[in-house]
Amino acid sequence: MASDRELIADVAGGSEEAFRQFYDRFADRVYRYAYTILRARHLSEEVVQETMTAAWKGASRFAGRSKVSTWIFGIARNQAYTLIRKEIRTERVPDISLVEPDPAPGIQRQERVARAMERLSDDHREVVFLTFYEGLSYGEIAVVLGIPTGTVKSRMFHAKRQLAEALA
Repeated sequence: MASDRELIADVAGGSEEAFRQFYDRFADRVYRYAYTILRARHLSEEVVQETMTAAWKGASRFAGRSKVSTWIFGIARNQAYTLIRKEIRTERVPDISLVEPDPAPGIQRQERVARAMERLSDDHREVVFLTFYEGLSYGEIAVVLGIPTGTVKSRMFHAKRQLAEALA
C-alpha cells in the first residue's frame, strides 16, 4: 500500500487510480471532520465532494511541509466554512439546534461520549476531534486551524475538563 505522500504524488501526476485510493483513504475521515463543524449530513457530504475535487485539482501544489492529512483537513475546514458563508448568504442556514443523529450507531459509551462532545463549543469540539479521532499533533492542528499552538493547548485543556465533567 502506498504512503499518503506517494499517493498524493501519483494524484498530482494525474493517476485516476491513485485518486480513487486517495478518496477511499480520506473521504470518510473528511466527512466525520466536516460533520463536527456542520452538524448536517447533506452539508458534510457536500464538503467531502468539494474537498476531494480541490485535492484532485491542487495535488501538484502539495508542498510536503506537512502531513497529507493536515493538508486535506485544512482544505476541508476551508470548504466547510465557505459552505456556511454560502448558506448564510442564501438564508438557508441549518438549524444546529436540530442536530442530526450520528450516522454510525454506537454502543452506550460511544453515545455518552457523543452527547458530551455535543456540549462542547465548536472550537473545543474541533480540537478534540482532530486530536483524538485523527491523531494530529497540536502543531498540526494549529496549522489546520490557523491559530497558535498555545491556543490549541488551551482549547484542549478546557475541552478535556468539560468532557470529564459531562462523563462523570
